[in-house]
Amino acid sequence: MTRASGTQGGSVTLSGDGLPAWLDPVVHVTETIAPKQLSRFLPPGDGSGRQSAVLILFGEDERGPQLLLMERATSLRSHAGQPSFPGGALDPEDGDPQGDGPLRAALREAEEETGLDPSGVQLFGVLPKLYIPVSGFVVTPVLGWWREPSPVGVVDPNETARVFTVPVADLTHPDNRVTAIHPSGFQGPAFLVESALVWGFTAGVIDRLLHFAGWERPWDRDKRVPLDWRA
Repeated sequence: MTRASGTQGGSVTLSGDGLPAWLDPVVHVTETIAPKQLSRFLPPGDGSGRQSAVLILFGEDERGPQLLLMERATSLRSHAGQPSFPGGALDPEDGDPQGDGPLRAALREAEEETGLDPSGVQLFGVLPKLYIPVSGFVVTPVLGWWREPSPVGVVDPNETARVFTVPVADLTHPDNRVTAIHPSGFQGPAFLVESALVWGFTAGVIDRLLHFAGWERPWDRDKRVPLDWRA
């Protein structure tokens, strides 16, 4: 099992041992997906951009497979009020951005933002690095299995408005899928789940995971939800 934490320099590894069978398609995605299949926004070729990581954490309860998400505080300068994966910029103590630094950063940020106990998380895969042009972040999506669930919630209200889980069944249900339209011209997949509109980078990654894992169900892409300039 992966053991890592807010303990700086702790051991962090990837392991597919003992995962539930329903995660097999997701493991296959991490092993086969090409960067351009995941997003058209890829890191700049000159190496610029701020290195960061997010934790895509799959768990399971009586409702079935689920994902852990959080809603960012409305006071933040970047992506205020948006639902997102736990995550953030790499710190120097996280280590090599091209090595296990993103793994350690994803777990550290998840612990800081949600109170998650990283020792109960088994990291099993990493997706290609992506780019968020509006903030200049180069993001490594790190995938984990919540082998030993721990209590989670808002740690710092200045950073996080709420922490919640979403059943994968709700994410795949056609009634909960829409296309988000931003005044800037951005259009992208979005999800109406848990009294939240998940859109942007987070929704894009979820959408591609569902598609390439074979979990996507047909949905009406003409069903649109407008965003305002503050989004």
